[in-house]
Amino acid sequence: MKPFTVHRGRVAPLDRINVDTDQIIPKQFLKRIERTGFGQFVFYDWRFGADGSKNPDFVLHEPRYEGASILVAGKNFGCGSSREHAVWALADFGFRAVISSSFADIFANNSTKNGFLTVGLNEHEVAQLMLRAQEIDDYRLTIDLEQCEVRDEQGFRAKFSVDEFIRHCLLNGLDDIGLTLQHEAEIAAYETQHPAPAALKAS
Repeated sequence: MKPFTVHRGRVAPLDRINVDTDQIIPKQFLKRIERTGFGQFVFYDWRFGADGSKNPDFVLHEPRYEGASILVAGKNFGCGSSREHAVWALADFGFRAVISSSFADIFANNSTKNGFLTVGLNEHEVAQLMLRAQEIDDYRLTIDLEQCEVRDEQGFRAKFSVDEFIRHCLLNGLDDIGLTLQHEAEIAAYETQHPAPAALKAS
């Protein structure tokens, strides 16, 4: 998993509340068996019409937000079903983090396990960032997980809180498998001392 330490990137504002996982990645695109390739379908029903034509009014189709890696959204982001594909789709599209005043618990947990950062700020701070992203061309933010801080070059600065264990995992790029492999030597020693029964080896 790619470590998240300090990230600076272009900001895209999604001025909507209660963005659920079916809006992030609609159910008809959940048939893939890989974790990659979902980015092209992110926010599909908002980005495209029923005939597949591009919706020029959707924010991510504005040239000024091309290549954005930080999404600022309204409260209760990631609500709805528990599909982990929502995080995969956002990451595959190019986002590294989402800033909101609140997140659905399962979405936030899925994000952690995929090296994707959810930054919780208060509603006033989110509104400031939303407005700046809408009004300032090529607006960029720095998200500093080492200092738990969000800042820009225009003077905005805000602290955010992260569970210390989650912060450790993100800073070091550790998912559940990575955490387990930190004890690889102990696991190998245990397996040496407790060999599998012959019946299991035969099967």
